Amino acid sequence: MKSILTNTVKITVAAVLAILCAQVLKLDFAVSAGIVAILSVQPTKKEPLRTALARLLAFAVALAISTTLFNLLGFTVPVFFLYLLLFILVCQWRKWISAMAMDSVLISHFLSFGKTGPAEIKNEILLFVLGVAFGILVNLLLHKKADYIEELKKQTDNQIKQALHRMALRIQNPALADYNGSCFVSLNESIFTAKKQAEENYNNQFSKKDTFDSRYLDMREKQTKILYEMFKAAQLLGTIPATAALLSDFLEKVSNEYHKDNDVKALLEELALIHDKMKAHPLPQTRTEFEDRANLFILMERLKEFLQIKHDFMIAQNKLVDFYRKKRPVKISEL
Repeated sequence: MKSILTNTVKITVAAVLAILCAQVLKLDFAVSAGIVAILSVQPTKKEPLRTALARLLAFAVALAISTTLFNLLGFTVPVFFLYLLLFILVCQWRKWISAMAMDSVLISHFLSFGKTGPAEIKNEILLFVLGVAFGILVNLLLHKKADYIEELKKQTDNQIKQALHRMALRIQNPALADYNGSCFVSLNESIFTAKKQAEENYNNQFSKKDTFDSRYLDMREKQTKILYEMFKAAQLLGTIPATAALLSDFLEKVSNEYHKDNDVKALLEELALIHDKMKAHPLPQTRTEFEDRANLFILMERLKEFLQIKHDFMIAQNKLVDFYRKKRPVKISEL
């Protein structure tokens, strides 16, 4: 709600400033500059810049069609209808859809002027320039969310850490309260929100293509799917096998060392040692012990996959960093 109110104020201010500037320049129909500013606001930073040239071309075409028709057939509403028919046809053909309403509002002023002299054309051009300029300005202000994605990534990581911590507790306490997987609902929601914001941030870049956040969140999403498989294995445990302490302590360690820069190489090596220790334990003597040991083994294998996903991501990221460093010095945040 706060974001909606903030954006509303910014768009309104842009429209008001465009109108005031038009009034200072003593332009006719100054309010239209504000309307153009509002119509120029786009979902991302790149949109107004990417469409600026197209809108300029569309406006030039609108001027050419309207001045020709008005001067040949007169400044009447039926002639304006004919202008609309031709201009909308061109806009549909050239895919200048967003320019149809904006430019036609300005062209309609010629009906009131009753002429299309240099002064009248200059008036409309200035209204167009002011409106588009303030529309671009408000777009730059609307999409400043560089820090927000970091907060979302940190939130996601903390939820995964908490899931690992609870799993470590569950292995040694089959009666652990509220171990029902409800945390995965909020975790998946966090990942969805973060990925959506990462996509928006990607679209708000002017030149460099920073894909790190999207790739990072894809990696965390893959890990979450594996984490859920681990949860199901832990949930099936009805007893505390002799090997439970080994895996529980290691899960707690993974939770404590869980952060974005850890390549988890040391953790994978330690997990391999734990695997050997578990294999060295005497064979289970009862069916229940056998089933619980099997579930622990499944959990351990999924945990290996969980860590390997992060390890592979870090290897790929480091290769990417090295590749770009050969071209020019870069910050990791640019990748």
